[in-house]
Amino acid sequence: MAIQLTESAAERVRKYLGARGDSVGLRLGITRTGCSGYSYVVNYADEVGSEDVVFEDRGVKIVVDPEALALIDGTEVDFVKNGLNEAFSFKNPNVTGECGCGESFNV
Repeated sequence: MAIQLTESAAERVRKYLGARGDSVGLRLGITRTGCSGYSYVVNYADEVGSEDVVFEDRGVKIVVDPEALALIDGTEVDFVKNGLNEAFSFKNPNVTGECGCGESFNV
């Protein structure tokens, strides 16, 4: 499978990568936290490590470490605006539950 971006997410990432200038793409990962176990980590990918898995979607390179990929493979990343709030949103087919606030998930 792969990690995919909606057009809205790809547009947002391309804009920020263009302004930053020295990143190779988007780094998507997870961290152990929250009441359900994991949360997503989104950052710039300044380099690609030898173990990293790289996907490309809508002109954006997405860099993921193999351990995180096992939990987020097949995820679609969206970027949504709701009034004054805006954030990345994740549709992860591996998720079996989420905490009440939506900040963490389990698989």
